[in-house]
Amino acid sequence: MVILQLVGGLVLLLVGGEALVRGSVAVATRLGVSKLFIGLTLVGFGTSMPELVASLQGAFAGYPGVAVGNIVGSNITNVLLILGTSALIMPIVVNREAFRRDGAVLAFASLVLLAVVLSGALSRLAGLVLVGLLLAYTVCSFWVERRAKTAASAVHEAEADELSEPQLSVGWGVVLFFVGVGGIVFGADMLVSSSVDVAKRIGVSDAVIGLTLVAIGTSLPELVTSIVAAVRGHGDVAFGNVIGSNIFNIFGIGGVTALVVPIPVPAEIAGLDIWVMVGAVGLMAVACITGWRVSRREGLFFLACYGGYLALQLTPGLRAALGLA
Repeated sequence: MVILQLVGGLVLLLVGGEALVRGSVAVATRLGVSKLFIGLTLVGFGTSMPELVASLQGAFAGYPGVAVGNIVGSNITNVLLILGTSALIMPIVVNREAFRRDGAVLAFASLVLLAVVLSGALSRLAGLVLVGLLLAYTVCSFWVERRAKTAASAVHEAEADELSEPQLSVGWGVVLFFVGVGGIVFGADMLVSSSVDVAKRIGVSDAVIGLTLVAIGTSLPELVTSIVAAVRGHGDVAFGNVIGSNIFNIFGIGGVTALVVPIPVPAEIAGLDIWVMVGAVGLMAVACITGWRVSRREGLFFLACYGGYLALQLTPGLRAALGLA
């Protein structure tokens, strides 16, 4: 029953995430909202909604490891698993101008989250700062990109095109949106409760489960979107999806969670996983600026790193041997 609940939660998150994003994009498009605004806000918020609901439910249920681990683990998953898989399907050409801006914002956001995690808690003050940074980033990006056509704006508009459903009416878009919300809420509840049960059965902490099962589950919408984009040859969309999702995860999910339910940061996340997240962003940056592309070989290396990270997380004996238990 636990496995069925876990699988059911994953399916609902995947279907709900896709429905929410496509429904909201369809409504916005029909109402004449610009592709730039859609790609910059709706796509990022929509694909990060499973992370938000799962982190809030983990925090409300008294599992801070799930709440914080989901944020950190999702960012690790996005870079090593999703970007690695996308590059393996189709090598990704990185636009220098777009990466220099959004990549720099992601690096800054990662360092901000590092500082918050090392402080020992996601406090309401930290949440206020994170949400404020998200609003500042969104407003500034939209203002700059609306005034002048940039490489970053082209990527955001391509994200909107990738997820648009021109045949949907406003009414059906609204229905799809609310179906997505319901799927995410119920899916996240099933995923969190079943994942905590699995953690108890295999002898790992709720933080480990948040960093692995929950993080992978809530990242499924990004995974599907990026894989589809890579298969279609739109590597820039897959890459922009990873960058944007990670920024929203830190500023938006971390900020809102901290504002609603301030939570302590488990010591194991501060001791290892936040550093893995920062290292993954650094690894991505190196891959990008050395030739301005992410090759299949680099994608395979990312996947190998993620496989090693999962093995470390889910093997209590190995963690104990390395002094990480």
